[in-house]
Order: sequence, then structure tokens, then C-alpha cells
Amino acid sequence: MKRSQINAAIRKAETLLAAHHWAMPDFASWTPKDHRADPARHAWLSERQIGWDVTDFGLGDFENLGLVLFCVRNGIAGQPGERPYAEKLLFVEPDQVTPFHAHKVKLEDIIVRGGGTLCIEFSETGTVEPAEGAPLVDTVLIDGAKRPAFGQVHKLRAGQSITIPRGLQHSFWGEGETVFVAEVSQCNDDMQDNFFRDGIGRFSQIEEDVPAYRLLWNEQIIP
Repeated sequence: MKRSQINAAIRKAETLLAAHHWAMPDFASWTPKDHRADPARHAWLSERQIGWDVTDFGLGDFENLGLVLFCVRNGIAGQPGERPYAEKLLFVEPDQVTPFHAHKVKLEDIIVRGGGTLCIEFSETGTVEPAEGAPLVDTVLIDGAKRPAFGQVHKLRAGQSITIPRGLQHSFWGEGETVFVAEVSQCNDDMQDNFFRDGIGRFSQIEEDVPAYRLLWNEQIIP
């Protein structure tokens, strides 16, 4: 994925945040120079996977298979004394698919904050065994209303939310216009707790065609 694509995607997300009057923490607007100026805080954020995240899942087709996220808060999975919860913002474009994936540990609520319609589909194949004896279920909760997970596309408008069960493969995309989404969950670990049905990757290989506008959370400080 080209750095110019990443820069453009983040700028578009920032424009959407401004349109929704959504205030962000100071580090959301840090430049690479700001990260270099405060290496201790950069390390703290990076260790907790906090910050910008733009991915094409290593597939090289960001317009059709990709996602922009910003992790606002998170802990370190499995470490005592760390926050056991996480909060993310997602920017889901129309017909831009996040491929089927599941989590063993993380239980999450996906909340549509504004914009278009969020479409979510569950797959009966590729389920993974939830951690710590949690049951594998075949129903989902949409604002407390129980629905069969499979055999339909669940469509959520602004204000609605869905609870994603552990172990269930799920995919989502936008409809109509960019969807502004929030995720509230248990501690998030994108390095260890993503299981893609079709064996793809979580992160992009970046082609440095222009300077970075913002650093992604998994990038090191470049002197």
C-alpha cells in the first residue's frame, strides 16, 4: 500500500471527524516529528496499539478491501494492572470490505455513530474456539434484540449497535456513504487475536512514495 494512500485516507477520516464535531486526543494530530520529540509517550502508545491504523490486509486493493481505524484507548492484553477494555473509531467506506475474521478473546460492540449504513455478515465456516471456555453461539444481539447470525446481512443505521460474539467470523462494509463507527470492547490485541477465515494478513506493506502525514501505531520512530 502506498504511503500517499494512507495519508489521503487519514485526511479523509479527519474531515469526517470534524464534520461530526468529534474531538480527538492530542496525539491524533501528531506528525512524525512530534513522535520523535516525545519517544517515551510514543512507546507507551505503540505498546498499547493506540493511534492510527490503515490497512489493505496485505491484498493491495485498498479501495475494495481495506479499513481506516483509530484506537483511542487500550491496555496490554493479559498484563495485570492494565486497562481491560478498548475503544476504537472506524471509518468504513461504501462497498469497502473488511474480510471475514474472528476473535478468540475479544468481545466487542460495534456502534454506528453516523453516516451511511453498516452492513455486517457472519460466516458459518472458519469459526474459532473462544478462549477461557466461552460458548460459541449462533445468534447476535442488536441493541438487545436477539437475531440469527447466519443467512442474512445485518444492516445498522446511525445509533444502532451489534454485539459480535467471540469466535464468529464476521465481515462488514459501508452502504450509501462513509460510515462513522465506534467499537467498544475488551482489551484489543491486533497482533494475536485476529483469525482471518481466508488466511490473509492484518497489516499492509507500505511503499514510501511520499513522506508520512501521521504515523501508524505499529510504526517505529524514524530518526
